[in-house]
Parts: sequence; structure tokens; C-alpha cells
Amino acid sequence: MSTAGAPSAPATAAAAAAAASAATATAGRSQNNILFAWFAGSMASCGAVTFTNPFEVVKTRLQLQGELARASPGMTRPYHNVAQAFWVIGKNEGIRGLQKGLGPGYMYQIMLNGTRLGFYEPTKNVMYQVFAGRPSDATGKQVLPLNVAAGGLCGMAGAALGSPFFLVKTRMQSASKFAAVGYQHNYTSAVDGLRRIWREGGVRGLYRGMDAAMMRAGSGSAVQLATYDHCKGYIARNLAHRGLDGNSVLTHFLASMVTGFFVCTVMNPFDVVSTRMYNQKAASAGHGGVLYKNPLQCFYKTVSAEGFFSLYKGFLAHYLRLGPHTILMFVFVEQIKALGKKYL
Repeated sequence: MSTAGAPSAPATAAAAAAAASAATATAGRSQNNILFAWFAGSMASCGAVTFTNPFEVVKTRLQLQGELARASPGMTRPYHNVAQAFWVIGKNEGIRGLQKGLGPGYMYQIMLNGTRLGFYEPTKNVMYQVFAGRPSDATGKQVLPLNVAAGGLCGMAGAALGSPFFLVKTRMQSASKFAAVGYQHNYTSAVDGLRRIWREGGVRGLYRGMDAAMMRAGSGSAVQLATYDHCKGYIARNLAHRGLDGNSVLTHFLASMVTGFFVCTVMNPFDVVSTRMYNQKAASAGHGGVLYKNPLQCFYKTVSAEGFFSLYKGFLAHYLRLGPHTILMFVFVEQIKALGKKYL
């Protein structure tokens, strides 16, 4: 019997080895891409929060001011608006006051944005494979609901990981000897805060308010990541003839500006609830808080006592933080990715 057309055993083994090597290389590249995206997201968000943290301090205090108190002519309000609050804090507490909570803020950004930006593309790709039967970048056409779902999932995962740092950050930012609002925890540092929370409530104490944070980050991430993708693609498709392609810094800037507004609009109610859930005093039994047992009760009590628009307290400060933060983060992350492609 002739075997002229059959491959030899060594040739078959060589082909199998080549295929295995190619598969290993592909898996390695995929893993490296995820790690680099995590690194890029972490570094970009830390760079952004360095500039935007003062507005986070202002936003936190505006959201806690008048907590569960009905508005009345004689109500004392130490903070009247963003500009005045910025001035009051800067004048009486200095730059240290405006940058309160920056340390745990860095850690939170690494956990939140490292996770959601690092795993957004892989998660999105899996969802496209399952629901659309193709990779997410196969045709360049985006499916907005899948982008929203991937962004929301990654945001909730990042919020869960970073919750203890957001808890400490919020409590540090609300503290003031000059114009205190909300419950005052008076931590001397982030480490002191984490130690005291652990001593008072253990793991449950560290993750108190995580459900509200996941709602906040899930809604914000779903809008942010999906809207940014959509806006960047729209600008690149329609304004490429003017030099605004997908790699243009101006494209990233414009897409980030639009994205920041939509994110702030959707996320602000969840942000108010998250801030209040985190800052409240723990119940004496160690379960839940003194004011709110869960995020839904916080929504209900806040709206009942202060009206619907209380959910938009600190909106301008939120946008002045979130808008530039979104712009800086995405511009930084795109530039870091470009350097990675060039040198790695």
C-alpha cells in the first residue's frame, strides 16, 4: 500500500508542536494585554485623581450637608456652592484639606479602574462571542447594549475590590474642624482608619456600604465605558477627514467631555447614596448603620426628607471632578497604550 501522500510521524509531531507553541504565544499575548491594560488603567486614573481630588472633597461635603433635614430659612449651611466651598476649605484647611483622602483615593483608583479598564475589553469580547457570534472588533461595529453590560460588570467588580478604600476616603474627606458636615470619624490617616474599622467591625465593617458602591460604579462604568467607545467611534468615522481619527488626542478629549456629562447625570443619585452609606455611624450592634440599613432605604429617606433633587446634591462639583477625571484618565490611558504598542 502506498503511503506517499501521508504525513510522516516526525512531520505530524512538528506540526502539533508548532500549533501548541502558537496557542501558548496567543495565550501569553492575551494575558500580557490584560496586565498592561490593568497597569495603564491604574496609572492613568491615579494621574487623573491627583488633579481632581479637591472637587471630590467639595462634592462629598455638599452631599452630606443637610443630611435628612428639611430645608428651612434658618438652616445653617457652611457650604453654599462649589466655588464658595472650594474657597472655604482652601482658606481654613489649606491644600491638605483640599487633598484629603488622596492616599486611599489612589488605592481605590487602582482597584476600580485597573480592574474595569483591564478587564473591559476581554469581558466585552466574550459577550460579543456569546451573543453576537463574533469578536468585538471583527467589523468595527459596536453593539451598545453589550458594551453597557460589559462596562457595568467590570465596574461592579472593581467597586467591590476597592470598597474599603472608598469607605476610608469618604470618611476622611468629610472630616473638618472648621465646618463639619455628616458624622465625624476623625481618622488621623488611612491606615488609622482601616485599623479602627477592622477593630470595630472586622471584614463586615470594611465592606460596609459595598452594595451602594457597586450600584454607583456599575451604573457609572456602564455609561462611561460604553459611551466613550461609541463617541470615539462616531468621531473617528465622521471627522477622520479633519484629522480626528481613533488615535487623535483631540478625539479622546472630545469623547471624554461628552462621556463625563452622561456619566454624571446617571451616577449622581447613586453617588449621594453611596457617600451617605459610607459616612454614617455604625450601629451599636455592629450591623448596618445608624441612619440607613441599605441603599434602598437611603434613597427613600433622602427623597422623603429633602426632596427628589437632593439626589443631585453636589452635581456641579461631581461634574467638575468627573468631567476632567474622565478626560484626563482616557487621554492618559490612550497615550500609555500607544507607548506600550511602540516599545513593548
